[in-house]
Amino acid sequence: MNTDTVMVYLKKHGQLLDSEIATGTGISLEEVRETIATLSSQGEISRCSITSFVNGKAIEGFQCRMAGYFPKPAPGRKPAASKAPSSN
Repeated sequence: MNTDTVMVYLKKHGQLLDSEIATGTGISLEEVRETIATLSSQGEISRCSITSFVNGKAIEGFQCRMAGYFPKPAPGRKPAASKAPSSN
């Protein structure tokens, strides 16, 4: 199984399609789908089924991300939260 490879790739790149994982890791799409199914059943990742349309042709796939993983905020300045006027 390629569970470690898929987990590391998802952790690094965030939410991805199964085809993007296959392309990025060099693992076949069938193996990626099997790995995603295993990881999903173990609760390691969250996945959902999607249908995309490319030139009128329906393409079925899975979109997945790490379960319960929140990446650290990017470095740098953040916009200040706007303060709503208080109504007293």
